[in-house]
Amino acid sequence: MFQALQALLAPALMERLVLVVNHVLSSEPAATERLTPHAGRVLRLELEGWPRLLPAPPRLVFRITPAALVEWCAGDDVPADADLVVRVDASNPAALALKALAGETPALAIDGDAQFAADIDWLSKNLRWDIAADLERLFGPVVAHEVARLGSLLARGLRAAVQAASPAARAADGPGTRP
Repeated sequence: MFQALQALLAPALMERLVLVVNHVLSSEPAATERLTPHAGRVLRLELEGWPRLLPAPPRLVFRITPAALVEWCAGDDVPADADLVVRVDASNPAALALKALAGETPALAIDGDAQFAADIDWLSKNLRWDIAADLERLFGPVVAHEVARLGSLLARGLRAAVQAASPAARAADGPGTRP
C-alpha cells in the first residue's frame, strides 16, 4: 500500500518541483542565457547516502529544453547516459532541505561536460527564489512581508532543531559509525 502511494505521489511532487525550478529560471534572464546553449543535454542528480529507512527518491534526471528550462525525464524517457552528473550528500535529508530553503548551496561533486558543469555550478551558487516577491504579487506588500517574516522564523526554528538533533543522531549510531 505504501509503495502504491509513493508511486502516485513521487511523480506529482517531481512535476511540482520542476514547475518551481522553471519559475525561478524564467524569472532570471542570466539563467536562461546560460542554459540556452545546453538545450537537449541531460543532467542527473544523485543523492548519496540516502537513509534506507526513507522511501527511495524517484530518478532525478532532467533534460534542458530549447526554452532553457528543465523537464523531468520520467519512466521510459530516462536516457541511458547523462551529459552531467551532480552528486550531493543526502545522508541527512532534513538538513539538506533546510539548507536549500535558507538559500545555502550544499557541497556538490560535479562530473561531465566542463561548460555545462560551469553553468550549472553558477546557477546553484547564484540563483535564488524570491518567495517574498511572489507572495507580494499574490497578496500585496503587507501580507507578503508578514508571511515572509513568519516563514523565516519557522525556517530558523527548524534549522535549530535539526542542528540540535544531529549530534543526538550521531551518538545513537554508536562510536565509529560516522566520521
